[in-house]
Amino acid sequence: MNQASDSPAHILDSVLFASDFSAGSLTAFHHALKAALVAKSKLTILHLSQDVAVAWTEFPGIRETLERWRLLPPGSPRSAVPQLGIDVHKAVARSQTPLKSVLDHLKANPVDFIVLATHANDVQAGWMKESITDPLARKAGQMTLYIPDGVTGFVSAQDGAVALDKILIPIAAKPAPQLAINAAVRLVTRLQRPRGTFTLLHIGAAEAMPAVQCPAVPGWEWKKITRTGDVIKGIVATTSAEAVNLIVMSTDGRNGFLDALRGSHSERILRNAPCPVLTVPEGSLAESALK
Repeated sequence: MNQASDSPAHILDSVLFASDFSAGSLTAFHHALKAALVAKSKLTILHLSQDVAVAWTEFPGIRETLERWRLLPPGSPRSAVPQLGIDVHKAVARSQTPLKSVLDHLKANPVDFIVLATHANDVQAGWMKESITDPLARKAGQMTLYIPDGVTGFVSAQDGAVALDKILIPIAAKPAPQLAINAAVRLVTRLQRPRGTFTLLHIGAAEAMPAVQCPAVPGWEWKKITRTGDVIKGIVATTSAEAVNLIVMSTDGRNGFLDALRGSHSERILRNAPCPVLTVPEGSLAESALK
């Protein structure tokens, strides 16, 4: 195994959190804020609403959260937030659909990483009612962290602590699995997780499992599992059996951040996953940094 790189090069210069102010969105907000803090990057909170009268006070409380996480003292001024290395911006998108809102924002404001809350009953109704006609949606996209409705995730709302020690990486010949492996390694390294297990899962014959490089990460072990049968059922069953905190998967990049919402396999995973799902598209803005 190759030793994991400790290069300080940033993968995430900008994080976009798209919110509808639901309870699930609050969980996603905590993950977006943590990502921005670790990467010391720009964080944009984009509220998706058809209401023209959205008050800034309705946005998640940045300072309140940072004070609760004991990163800022109580009663800190707004000017204290940038001292933590993050640059926070808030915006309201009033397009008719969530999809158009995000695409319109991305046209003018490209980002490296997107965090979204997904609701099991409206993945199709909310995000997929529009056809993919915008060229941007067809281009190589961004790494995206999806927080399924009802999932607590791996970032504590109370103190910002990270509970991430079991990562599942489904692999197949296509899309290229190495990108997801590299992303998972970089993630635990940047989050300074001391120990855990990366589980590579292949659905199919054992001899058909693709050859990949598994970088050595101090305190982390690599495990390989093969299953036969239905791909989605196998991934979901393994996630539960292994008590996985996060699924990391490569996507082919055809539809950018919509891959997981449009693709038949990854969409079904989102509908059934008991934990967050990180998608890494081939050709994404972060791909060169992950090689």
